[in-house]
Amino acid sequence: PASTPSEPDPVKWASTESAQVSGFLYKPPQRFTGRRPVIVYIHGGPRAQSRPGFIGRNNYFLNELGVPMIYPNVRGSSGFGKTFLKADDGVNRHRSYQDLGALLDWIKTRPDLDGDRILVTGGSYGGHMTLVAATQYNDRIRASVAVAAISSLVSNLEHTESYRRDLRRAEYGDERDPKTRQYMNELSPMALVGNIKKPMFVIHGENDPRVPVSEAHQIVDAARANKVPVWLLLGKNEGHGFARKSNVDFQFYSTIQFVRQYLLAGQ
Repeated sequence: PASTPSEPDPVKWASTESAQVSGFLYKPPQRFTGRRPVIVYIHGGPRAQSRPGFIGRNNYFLNELGVPMIYPNVRGSSGFGKTFLKADDGVNRHRSYQDLGALLDWIKTRPDLDGDRILVTGGSYGGHMTLVAATQYNDRIRASVAVAAISSLVSNLEHTESYRRDLRRAEYGDERDPKTRQYMNELSPMALVGNIKKPMFVIHGENDPRVPVSEAHQIVDAARANKVPVWLLLGKNEGHGFARKSNVDFQFYSTIQFVRQYLLAGQ
């Protein structure tokens, strides 16, 4: 059946430091009953914003698999004022991570959502947040799909294209400062990779100039050493996110298979 647009519900939840965080919840058709497994989709940027609209192929997860989707705007997102936008800069990066953790807890309070079956996904910075979920909130998720993801803020800054470094340092912190570097390293998914116990799918373009493919290889190698089910999809002719239709199609179909196997299995 053809996908149909879904009007999302605005949702809010409380985070640390009395922060009110918001997002959008897309619900599946009413024929899907009971507490439903959930996909949390985190935007990139991080200075971007999830807004209500047509979600394209992601309607498949809603309409055919009955999986609600939540698009959060954690601290650091645009559209909520300068204080909110800058709230995660530098050594405050943990605030955006805490907003994600608070969302995972909020999902458990909903009678229509299954808090024991959550998959977190996103691309670029959203991919980084996905790896944060896999390492810091492993006990609250069922699986993760990280696309063009930063696995270490420090190594990404050291290996990204040089024209981007100063711009990214203003956001993530200056890795050349010892105290800042220590903070960035301690919260890095790579530093906490031993916590990954749930299936993970990593997708990356081999020619990515923004987030080098080494970010994918290091997290995959470390997670596989933990005997965790890890899928890896590399685009040999892709950059920062897949653009060629054949590759985009393959990514979409393989993601569906991953969702079926690790999020929906047993329902």
